[in-house]
Amino acid sequence: MQPPVFTRALLAPRYWLAWFGVAIWFLLSQLPYRIQYYLPHLLIPYLRRNKKRFNQAQTNIRLCFPDLSEAERDAILQETLYSTAMAIFETGIAWFWPKWRLRRLFTITGVEHVEAALAKGEGALLLSMHFTTLDIGSAMLGQYVNYDGMYSPHKNPVYDFMQKVRREAYAPGGTAFSRDNVRAMISRLRQGRMIWYAPDRDLGEKLSIFVPFFGVQTATVTATAQFARLGRAQIIPFTQKRLPNAKGYELVIHPPFENYPTGDDYEDALRVSKFMEDEISKIPGQYFWAQPRFRTRPAGEPKLY
Repeated sequence: MQPPVFTRALLAPRYWLAWFGVAIWFLLSQLPYRIQYYLPHLLIPYLRRNKKRFNQAQTNIRLCFPDLSEAERDAILQETLYSTAMAIFETGIAWFWPKWRLRRLFTITGVEHVEAALAKGEGALLLSMHFTTLDIGSAMLGQYVNYDGMYSPHKNPVYDFMQKVRREAYAPGGTAFSRDNVRAMISRLRQGRMIWYAPDRDLGEKLSIFVPFFGVQTATVTATAQFARLGRAQIIPFTQKRLPNAKGYELVIHPPFENYPTGDDYEDALRVSKFMEDEISKIPGQYFWAQPRFRTRPAGEPKLY
């Protein structure tokens, strides 16, 4: 869990375009929030050209909301496209805004649940999910909760360096480590640390069991309960939502799961899945539907993408 180190190799000519992109990103992030709130509309036509992601989002929304009309599902898809584009600007805000400026954008409730766990000397998995507001939500959380986080290394070294540096800045003193570093996670939980954790990814059948998610049998990791048990930690969920008309954000830290884990992998995975389903249903257009959530299928079922 060494801190990110800047090396001269990152200044090689092949990375100059990436650094130029970071510079443009920084400059755009300095615009007033109200302007940034409306700019994503300009990017939506470009997102539609990514046929793979667009079709995945369209398929996921159709599978998860079969009772809605086609027009209603299309409205969710349109909002998802906007939210995905807005995530670019929100990540810039999370990375480059000073904390005092970010605080003007949001309200937070439920910090007492984290404080209660800390008072007991217990660690917790801060259960999140892949809303498009993931980065700005994590930055807002870091203003009130010191936590460690898991991240997926990026193939572009410049972006990977920036991602790790800036995400560690969300909660000063916290550490961002690779999601496959299980030993680090367990160790930090036993030390009473809070750890940001989002298990709503399809990681394949070997690491998962099938439980319903919006009525679809979905490969769901069993690691959430295992981490809680091995780390002697609580599960404290948190969610954030973008308010309409550039009015900012609301971040809610929910009460910890009671009687969790139970020792029943299916029931424990189902509980996490049901919580996510309930929260996503409140703001479906802000979820990242473009991920291949249903890539792994039960034996005998056809592929969905």
